[in-house]
Amino acid sequence: MHTVPDPSRTALVVIDLQRDFCSPGGYAHQAGIDIGPMQAVVVNAVRLLKAARAAGLLVVHTREGHLSDLSDCPATKLQRSVAAGAPIGSLGPLGRLLVRGEQGHDFVDAVRPIGGEEVIDKPGYGAFHRTRLAQVLAARGIEQLIVCGVTTEVCVHSTLREAVDRGFACTTVADATAASNPALQAAALAMIGVEGGIFGRVRSTDEVVASLQGLPAAEPDRLNTRINTWVQAFTGA
Repeated sequence: MHTVPDPSRTALVVIDLQRDFCSPGGYAHQAGIDIGPMQAVVVNAVRLLKAARAAGLLVVHTREGHLSDLSDCPATKLQRSVAAGAPIGSLGPLGRLLVRGEQGHDFVDAVRPIGGEEVIDKPGYGAFHRTRLAQVLAARGIEQLIVCGVTTEVCVHSTLREAVDRGFACTTVADATAASNPALQAAALAMIGVEGGIFGRVRSTDEVVASLQGLPAAEPDRLNTRINTWVQAFTGA
């Protein structure tokens, strides 16, 4: 059974689909991460954007990045980026890595925001930390979030956990998210569903698009069957 969301109370949050994570020469690529999985989810993010826009949802795009003087970048985070081989602020093919205003910091073209959509620039992993996201959502009376983007185990999970603690009902779109290491994707999704869905629900792009169109599921929910298997594997249930 699919619940049709109330468009006036639901927002689509597209997390960090920017060149620094999805394009050759960006931060992730410079850090030796396979960006293929990140690039692959863009097509489903586009589908979600089209459905959300047609349904009249608030759409929020986030970007991770820092001020040019790195004054908002904690020393521990900078040290981690050095250890990863891609120091934040260093010069790469797309400009200074993870610095606002640089080519790498911008969104990939396919998911570029349109007029009326919110852009949240964040210095941390979670989209609520040191941003105006909470105020934006409160002003619109948002109660439900549909979350997609990268990476599943870091910025998606950080945002999701913050949102749940703030009382939002959350849906994570499994095939519109990607982990920096594919081996982490199943685990990150399984964590969401433990304890009766402690961090909300996990759905496929097909399911979410259908719900936004007010349509019943077109086929049996094989994704949820897989997720239940993952939860059992990680919990021993």
